[in-house]
Order: sequence, then C-alpha cells, then structure tokens
Amino acid sequence: MLIQRREGLVGELFGGKDWYERLKEYFPEREMKSKQHFECLLKEKYEKYQIMEADDYVVVYFEQLDYIFIDYILVSGNARGKGIGGKVLDLFKEKGKAIILEVEPVTIQDPDSEKRIRFYERNDFSKMENIGYERIHNVSKELNKMDIYCWSKMEPTEEWVLQKMSEIYTNVHAYKTLELYGVIPQSTAEVLWLRKSLQEVN
Repeated sequence: MLIQRREGLVGELFGGKDWYERLKEYFPEREMKSKQHFECLLKEKYEKYQIMEADDYVVVYFEQLDYIFIDYILVSGNARGKGIGGKVLDLFKEKGKAIILEVEPVTIQDPDSEKRIRFYERNDFSKMENIGYERIHNVSKELNKMDIYCWSKMEPTEEWVLQKMSEIYTNVHAYKTLELYGVIPQSTAEVLWLRKSLQEVN
C-alpha cells in the first residue's frame, strides 16, 4: 500500500525503523540532512516536499509545476532486483513532469555506485554532462560531488536543468541552514555551474 507523509516524522515502522532511520542507515553522512531539516521542509514546504513510502521503499521528493526533484530514493535490500525501483519511477513519470536527481559518481569505496547509474540509465535518465555540482556538507564539512541526471518527455537543455537545480539548492538543500545548522549557505554559483564545451574553449 502506498503511503504519503506530508508533515512530521511520525509514521509506521517498517522492520522496526522509520523512514528517516532507514535513509540514515543507507546514505553516507555527506548526503544526509538532519532530522530537523527534514521536519522543517515537510512542515514549511507543505505539499511540495513530500515522502512516499511502503514496506520496501522510501522516496523523498520536491515537486514543482514543471519538475520533480527526487531527493532520496531507497529500495530495501531484500526487495532490490525485483523491478520495484523502476515501478516507483514510473509513478512519477506518469505525472508528465521532468524528473531531476543527483547521483554519486562511480567510486571504488561504494560498490553500489555503478549499479545505481546503470539503474537510472535503464530507466531513460540522461546525465547532464556539462553541469558541475559540488557542495560542502553542513555538518561533516565533507565535499560532496554529484552528477545530475534528468528524465523528461521533452529533451531539456542543460541550461534549463541548471536553472531548476539552482531552485532546488535554494529551496531544499540550503533552506534555513543558518537557523538549522548555524552555517551560512554557499552561494548557488559556488555549488552549481555549466562547464564550457570544447567548442567554446577553442
């Protein structure tokens, strides 16, 4: 059964853990928000920042009129390889909006990184090759470099995706960071940029 949560962190427990604990257990610290940050977004970005959860998956997303940003997607270990992740993405595709997400580049330290990229490619997501994206985590101070992927019925330009990612960074990742973490957020220009093509360089 599909369950949506729009506010608070109170919910059913799956396997003895709520959705926040499940995310925290799987994702590295440099990719996680604090519990207070989640609560703030769920309360103050009501009907835009939401959670979709079931026994075997958790999705946290930010929805606007023309796009959906998937902040976190997690399929439980024993449910992987059964097509559940693809079906979840299909639910979002049915809305007809562009879907944007951040994907960790392939690393030796994370054996799942290559599998995640293949998963998104199988589901028709394209890497935005010329968008550079890296930000410093508010707590751990680790530098987190990510690639941007997008799915859309109409092929979007990288300039369009960059503009939407700037909105996402401001309204999700950097939202009230001074109040929540005591940290002045990095500027959009520091974390997101469009790389010059070889033609432009030459």
